[in-house]
Amino acid sequence: MDWIDRQYTDHPTTGVLGMVDHIALKHKAIVNPKRVRRLMRTMSLMAIYPKPRTTLPNIRHKVFPCLLGRLKVIKPDQVWCTDITYIRLLGGFMYLVAIMDMYSRYVISWRLSNSMDLSFCLDALDDSLRFSECEIFHTDQGSQYTSPDFTDVLLNRGIKVSMSGKGRCFDNIFNERLWRTVKYEEIFLHEYADGHDLYRHLERYFDYYNFHRTHSSLGGLTPGMIYGGDADLWDELNHSLSSKAAGSSRLLRRITASHPERIGENKLITSKKL
Repeated sequence: MDWIDRQYTDHPTTGVLGMVDHIALKHKAIVNPKRVRRLMRTMSLMAIYPKPRTTLPNIRHKVFPCLLGRLKVIKPDQVWCTDITYIRLLGGFMYLVAIMDMYSRYVISWRLSNSMDLSFCLDALDDSLRFSECEIFHTDQGSQYTSPDFTDVLLNRGIKVSMSGKGRCFDNIFNERLWRTVKYEEIFLHEYADGHDLYRHLERYFDYYNFHRTHSSLGGLTPGMIYGGDADLWDELNHSLSSKAAGSSRLLRRITASHPERIGENKLITSKKL
């Protein structure tokens, strides 16, 4: 299953037959396609769509149009996005949901669950809204997100709901990149005894991700620095992005040398319980 997980994380277009060929070529093992198909279904994986088995629609729920289109995201709390991924444990699976600020890549809240029910998504949403609000909340068309219990929380606060169009898996690319980062820098490196052990590791990792892990796309700053920064800092980042100069730590070096006080403090600390 680790072979399948790693290949799918790198190349989500790999189907059953492609996975069989990959295992034979990479690991010198001959496996039956039926076994690979069964394992991929167990792991909620399907080719092309990033996580179709964690994006199960409910035809009775209202689907909102995608509002991203050509929208320019130029500041924190303009757009939040969310997604669900699975994590394999020795005795089964856990599901992880995260809500992320699209501009700064800051993970505002996250929750773990041993089932794909609505409650842990609502808990993550409540955690986020306790500290801030966004203008647009973007999701896929999973039944957890199209549920009126979820969308009404947003609409009642005047937050616009945006949903990825059918077959438009790249609308949620920022969450996909987050899952890839989390899996390669944390999940694939450890074996977790149980859900509590997984929670403790993720708590440490997301603290590192938000406040210590620099991003080249953020000019060498951390998500926490951007999310907790000021309008001048965002303007400098936007200028760097438009001039294609954010692909290094150039912005970080310039700001820390001239105006170190402008590196924003972390804006929020969430309290999460398993």
